[in-house]
Amino acid sequence: MSVAEPRRIVLFRHAKADWPQVTDHERPLAERGRLDAATAGSRLADTGIPFDLALCSTAVRTRETWKLAVHELAHRPKTVYEERLYEASPGELIAVLNETPDDARNVILIGHNPSVQGLAEILPGAGGGAGAGAGSGEARERLTRRGFATAGFAVLSFTGSWKALEPGVAALDDYWAPSE
Repeated sequence: MSVAEPRRIVLFRHAKADWPQVTDHERPLAERGRLDAATAGSRLADTGIPFDLALCSTAVRTRETWKLAVHELAHRPKTVYEERLYEASPGELIAVLNETPDDARNVILIGHNPSVQGLAEILPGAGGGAGAGAGSGEARERLTRRGFATAGFAVLSFTGSWKALEPGVAALDDYWAPSE
């Protein structure tokens, strides 16, 4: 694949978690979270994006979210469970994405707030990024107004190598949350 072809990143926040007496990393999904994760998977399938790679935090709630969502997709991408996604900053998420092989065109990252929202805000930059789609202003407004909801996802696009991914180079194409 040419680095001149558009790439997509889907930032997917884990679904609603429960609060049992376990460490934060071991928190499972709540019942609502299980339902929302499957709904999000169906909406991800509706996007038609053929994911080449899934990068998933090792936390129980992210792994459960991905397991329920991926079941709805026509094609199951290669999944890498990445410890660095748990408690990561937006910059650390970019560093992980910078390691993505250039033959991967579409990547989904299943992670946590506040880092996924932070990344969704800085990748497009203040102006929405070069080549921002017509819907990017509406998507940004929904994301800003509601925050990055559990089981929500943002679709971003950019052109270039994964190594060149940095703040301001992407367009926010869409944002979806279960409450929409």
